[in-house]
Amino acid sequence: MKPFIVETSARHVHVSQKDLETLFGAGYELKIKKMLSQPGQYACEERVDVVGPKKTLTGVSILGPCRKETQVEISLTDARSIGVSAPIRESGDIAGSGACKLVGPCGEVEIAEGVIAAKRHIHMTCADAVEYDVKDKDVVSVKIESDGRSLIFGDVVVRVNDTYALAMHIDTDESNAAGCGRAQMGEIVK
Repeated sequence: MKPFIVETSARHVHVSQKDLETLFGAGYELKIKKMLSQPGQYACEERVDVVGPKKTLTGVSILGPCRKETQVEISLTDARSIGVSAPIRESGDIAGSGACKLVGPCGEVEIAEGVIAAKRHIHMTCADAVEYDVKDKDVVSVKIESDGRSLIFGDVVVRVNDTYALAMHIDTDESNAAGCGRAQMGEIVK
């Protein structure tokens, strides 16, 4: 089967417009630092501190555009180090997830839920799904070949939408476990 890019998604925050304005000031708008592989998504100039009961992660990137609800995506290692719960979930599935405080230059936001460790996933268009013989919400395994740390990731969710670009996303813990490099490729194994 044709290989695809595997990208490491480092810790980041998605903010609602309301929380953005609390953190950065009334009427504030996110400033694009760089576009990401998924169409319309971008890393922002803005950064916030993520505060847990044990420790603070300083200077965590915000990804835009704003979302309906604020969400913090960190690795399980990050979660343990700052003392918060971060269940493994798909992006947007934040009900009953971890809590933390976000600190920006103009204010603070306490989120009662919204901290997750993102479930590894592959973004695909409908045409990609046909080519790979999968459908939205299928769960597959992906083999990653690397120098001395090759492995097969199970429990990879397929997300199909024509607004996506073909790419797999894993967090920093997973990337380090597989010894991934910048141009890492993976392939679905059956």
